[in-house]
Amino acid sequence: MATVELRFSAQPEHVRTARLVAAAVARRAGVDEAVLDEVRLAVGEACSRAVGLHRSHGITEPVSVALTEEEKVFSIEVGDSVPGPGGDPADSGARNGSGTAGASGGGLDRPDPETDGEGQDEMGLAVISGLVDDMEVRSGAGGGVIRMSWPAAGAALQA
Repeated sequence: MATVELRFSAQPEHVRTARLVAAAVARRAGVDEAVLDEVRLAVGEACSRAVGLHRSHGITEPVSVALTEEEKVFSIEVGDSVPGPGGDPADSGARNGSGTAGASGGGLDRPDPETDGEGQDEMGLAVISGLVDDMEVRSGAGGGVIRMSWPAAGAALQA
């Protein structure tokens, strides 16, 4: 299992670099050429979301991206350092597909959605779920993670 890790300061201009790196690693991992645009778009949305969350919450930690090539799957995890809602374990669980655990308000430590762009956050997650068949969103005290994966057809042929 090969992994490429990328960390960048929460600046919008770095999102493009993350998209380019993700597309290059996905291509090398054997992701179908027709799916690469979806990979680029999904990574761009996830990274833009993380950058926006960091900036709106005044967090200086870098955004993290882990690109992992497994035998038949290529996965990407985009992580932010924004603490999730309250201490309710039910709010920090994982959901699949269009689930948005921790992405929408309700937590005491999240600002008003109208003042920090969480409506855009929801829209970004909806866009990502439309591009990715397998998506998981987690949020907890240490931050949030969006995990996305695609089949690596070329990897199956190489085995």
